[in-house]
Amino acid sequence: MFEFPDFYDPDQVGTLFYPNMADIVAEADTAGLPAASLSQTKVHLVIIDMQIDFCHEAGSLYVPGAEEDLRRLIEFIFTHAVHIDKITCTLDSHLPFQIFHPTWWADAEGNPPEPLTIITAEDIKDGKWQPTAMREHSMNYVRKLEEESKKQLTIWPYHVLIGGPGNMLDPMLWATVMWHSLARRTQPSWLPKGMIPQTEHYSAVQPEIPAKNQPRGGKNQAFLNSMAQADTVLIAGEAESHCVLETLEDIVAEFEDEPEHLQKIFVLQDCMSPVAHPDIDFHALAQEQFAEWAEKGIHFIDSTDSGPFLEAVAEETETQLEGAN
Repeated sequence: MFEFPDFYDPDQVGTLFYPNMADIVAEADTAGLPAASLSQTKVHLVIIDMQIDFCHEAGSLYVPGAEEDLRRLIEFIFTHAVHIDKITCTLDSHLPFQIFHPTWWADAEGNPPEPLTIITAEDIKDGKWQPTAMREHSMNYVRKLEEESKKQLTIWPYHVLIGGPGNMLDPMLWATVMWHSLARRTQPSWLPKGMIPQTEHYSAVQPEIPAKNQPRGGKNQAFLNSMAQADTVLIAGEAESHCVLETLEDIVAEFEDEPEHLQKIFVLQDCMSPVAHPDIDFHALAQEQFAEWAEKGIHFIDSTDSGPFLEAVAEETETQLEGAN
């Protein structure tokens, strides 16, 4: 049974603190794990948006249940560090003035919408809501969102603002990623998204509506290539109902004709939770979609029931450990 590093305190998950890098380095040095470069079977863990604003109760867009999701994921990483060769963390990263934030819109009296307001093309046509910037683009965007993506524009509270504490990874998760990097001698990857003011960007793959001539305004082919090159892909994060779901949707669309890529994806379903909404059951909607993708080959497992995942890598792990020792 793998023992968790001494710097890990479950009670600190979901709280703000300064991780002690010296302790992290010392624990990594004594972990006795083989370098990731020795692995013949490549296992890639993708952590989606487990940032302070989503995962801490004081965060501006807190996802209920996120602290427990974090603890389960952190302990999964410690337990299976010898199997995990690469970690990618996506970071939702926003500016104050974006199309899904309140100040982009106003009613007839000039008042901004409340967070979680839904704005439709019909609302704009009727004068219920009007854009305060990029009028023509904003009207076309909402229409395209409904016609092409079958979605409506949701107004969110200001969240994960670049340069602010809400944008950071949860500190204990960050410490865990650093420990894994040093213990396995492998660089973590960071994938920021969502910095284009005139579009939404839930998915790690691409924005809701492409933004031409904008950095990160189209499909992230490098990220998709990393999925294709891995032998096993693990996915966890927040929120189940939005950024995780949208990322999976784009991955399914990309590899639908290559089922061997979908069959190597393991979603840690107990390491994610849905956005809470007073009128919409986002969890039910996500589960309905997940059931369809499971039929296409994607595995939905609990972090404590990782048997199918381990079967894919266990035999080679024994060989690695023997070589490291």
